[in-house]
Amino acid sequence: MAKSNDARQRRWFTPNKRADSYAKERKSKVHQHGEKEGKKLTDYEAGMRSGYLQCQSDHAGLYKYRKALDEGKSKSEAKRLSRIIGKGK
Repeated sequence: MAKSNDARQRRWFTPNKRADSYAKERKSKVHQHGEKEGKKLTDYEAGMRSGYLQCQSDHAGLYKYRKALDEGKSKSEAKRLSRIIGKGK
């Protein structure tokens, strides 16, 4: 644990690595990192991971939607493309 006068440092992950880690934790229902490693996830913690994963999905869909509109596609076509998971066309 850090002393009170030490600067705190943020543990930072790229969103796709954090999402991958959260998905694995949710599937196994056990913490895989940090102080609680090996302990069971509470319902609240599992819910937080679900929320984060949903947020990542929403951001990806919005990015794809805006990119399609910028490419000159219609709103209905952009909406269809934004719902495709992965790099599919």
